[in-house]
Amino acid sequence: MSQPSPSYAVTARLSYPDTPGHLGKITTAIGTSNGFIGAVDIVSVRGGQIQRDITINATNVEHGQTIVAAIEAIEGVSVVNVSDRVFLMHLGGKIEVNSKSPLKTRDDLSMAYTPGVARVCHSIAQDKDGSFALTIRKNTVAVVSDGSAVLGLGNIGPEAAMPVMEGKAMLFKEFGGVDAFPICLATQDTEEIIKVVKAIAPTFGGINLEDISAPRCIEIEQRLEKELEIPVFHDDQHGTAIVVLAGLKNALKLVNKSLAEVKIVINGAGAAGTAIAKLLTHAGAKSMIACDRSGAIYAGRDDNPTEIKRWLADHTNPNKVSGGLDTVIAGADVFIGVSVAGALTPDFARSMNDNAIVFALANPDPEISPEDATENITVMATGRSDYPNQINNVLCFPGLFRGVLDVRASGINTEMKIAAAEAIAGVISAEELHRDYIIPSVFDRRVGKLVAKTVAKTAVKTKLARRGRSGDFDVVSE
Repeated sequence: MSQPSPSYAVTARLSYPDTPGHLGKITTAIGTSNGFIGAVDIVSVRGGQIQRDITINATNVEHGQTIVAAIEAIEGVSVVNVSDRVFLMHLGGKIEVNSKSPLKTRDDLSMAYTPGVARVCHSIAQDKDGSFALTIRKNTVAVVSDGSAVLGLGNIGPEAAMPVMEGKAMLFKEFGGVDAFPICLATQDTEEIIKVVKAIAPTFGGINLEDISAPRCIEIEQRLEKELEIPVFHDDQHGTAIVVLAGLKNALKLVNKSLAEVKIVINGAGAAGTAIAKLLTHAGAKSMIACDRSGAIYAGRDDNPTEIKRWLADHTNPNKVSGGLDTVIAGADVFIGVSVAGALTPDFARSMNDNAIVFALANPDPEISPEDATENITVMATGRSDYPNQINNVLCFPGLFRGVLDVRASGINTEMKIAAAEAIAGVISAEELHRDYIIPSVFDRRVGKLVAKTVAKTAVKTKLARRGRSGDFDVVSE
């Protein structure tokens, strides 16, 4: 059974006689139903009755309902109401816009709006770059989605995608100080999405593409990179790849192996799997095999490959190894899964080399659970927060965009991505490295600042920055 999680937390308001024994019966019922008690608060005591709010973590919605039913079955206990804490957090949305300047007098109004604002407009009309200094553009990113590939939910549309994009905006602000706006589009037409993003680009300093299905997401990103003069970044591809590279760098140090020498198997040949393969290649990986549902990908395989699978066929598996995952995993040093739950069975894992590294990133259920990890696996990471070594994109994108905005970068190149990975990995010192600590916590406040500083410096060095000098980086983002 899955572990109880705050993602399925309910707060039950209970009323019962204020006599000994009732609270014990309630907590016993919750425990017997495999619920986890998060908090117990008294609401009121009057007329011999007590009301308490009890917050309970469940494993899913149905489990929460089962727990509440067990409480209701206790004689003398009445369930006044039940609140879903996740829905409560989302009521009215999770973000808002606040003014930076006060509007308390006529003078304030005349400077912020008409007539004073006209002078600023004329200035920007004469030099459009002034928009980066004189408007919110300097610190804003559009989080753009069409709702076609949301988390593990699939094609749920723009309205249903909004809570995820709002959450992304929260993470940008919290971990990078970046003002991000959710833009959910009522179209899944590639040309129309490109046209809309180009049309709104003058408002923003960067574009973060999110939860757009493959292969459209790749074409959209590539076209926008060519046609816009601000950074465009598809986080589902490159954010994942950057954090994987960061974790792999540290994991390889632990097992005393090098990226150039290990055999890597990537299971999942979509946008994320291809981005991982590309970044690992640039970072120095020499031996990689990518697998899809039909098995190992290689040049000349008898099917009709997509553009991304053609790249994988041309740049990985030079020996043209064929067969399913059960075949190609034998003798591998590293497994990276961006596929489906249970894809890596314990039997498959046992055929890997000693001191194997497994990144099982399928969510919510990984390709192999840590509980099923075999004795030859030394380091394991997942995409989940309830296991050690969570490969989470929030370690990357807030700091990365903070860095590119600080220097007004015109794009994000491979060197900047590798620099971001090195910065994330570098947060953990050699003395701190442990099989359960190869990647820093998402709440480690050093990460965003170090990523921002490193990315900004690399943007200057690779001539993508439009402001800043090498000597600025002791103060960038401080």
